[in-house]
Amino acid sequence: MELLRDRPVWLPWLLLLLAAFTHADYSGNPEVTRFIDEMVQSQGFEREALQAVFSDAVRQEKILAAISRPAEKTLTWSEYRSLFLGADRIEAGVAFWAANQEALVRAQAVYRVPPEYVVAIIGVETRYGSHRGAYRVIDALSTLAFDYPPRSAFFRGELVQFLVLSREERKDPLTLLGSYAGAMGYGQFIPSSYRAYAVDFDGDGVRDIWDNTTDAIGSVASYFARHGWRGDDPVLVDIDGEPAGVRAQAAGELEPMQLLGDLRRAGLVLGGELPDDAAVAVHGFQFDDGQRLAVAFNDFYVITRYNHSILYARAVHELAQAIRQRWATTAVGEPSAR
Repeated sequence: MELLRDRPVWLPWLLLLLAAFTHADYSGNPEVTRFIDEMVQSQGFEREALQAVFSDAVRQEKILAAISRPAEKTLTWSEYRSLFLGADRIEAGVAFWAANQEALVRAQAVYRVPPEYVVAIIGVETRYGSHRGAYRVIDALSTLAFDYPPRSAFFRGELVQFLVLSREERKDPLTLLGSYAGAMGYGQFIPSSYRAYAVDFDGDGVRDIWDNTTDAIGSVASYFARHGWRGDDPVLVDIDGEPAGVRAQAAGELEPMQLLGDLRRAGLVLGGELPDDAAVAVHGFQFDDGQRLAVAFNDFYVITRYNHSILYARAVHELAQAIRQRWATTAVGEPSAR
């Protein structure tokens, strides 16, 4: 320890800076070497090509900082709502609907997903394509796969999917952009979702969710349909009052595992013709004046398959309803599109 006493105060910063330059890319990382070995053996990639990719991939500290503080973990519903339910986002949603009306009508016919929910997803994810992400996907996925232990296995799997996707779609993996978590395009599909659910909705032979709004619309609707969207029950119904027996049912499970009839017997008053055997879940949302309960049906759960957060799902639902209401008052809001 005596040897460290007289060292210059700037020396630790210099060492950190040198380390950053030394490990700026992933070419010498032993984990990456093993990953390349696996990709060569299991996916038939050429070793030299992957080595070139990872020599160019860069660890991004901003990504590690961003993934450690997602809004869903830190905000109340009232705070979260204010991020996505502004008048400007609603008006922009109506404009996006008008500009893409034909594709939205066709998506509803094919997948049974109403236009407002497709528009709302794209509105929440990327502000209708204006914020599709500025990180290179290879940097984001490499950083999270090899330098974020809490979810390294998940992101390593997405890195595999991304490289396979790039090969399948004949894309340069070094040029594709996305979010800090590697999500891409108008609807922010992670690579595994792209490969499983993206569709060529305009029939040009390419699944392009980066720049083609028709493909993006079809792909979001496809995702919902493949996850069980029904469109026949309400999405979410707020509960008047707080029946004690109903509050006890708010177990925090996303999947609707309770029967509506059981909640009615516990004190829930819910109008309409909804059957007692409808599967539901009870969620609590923190408003400025306290927590309120809501009954979530199947399609609310489907929205959470896109992002496993009840705050996110409620934001999409409320934005969809606001866009539909505004759309109905415009000259372009024709019955055929509703």
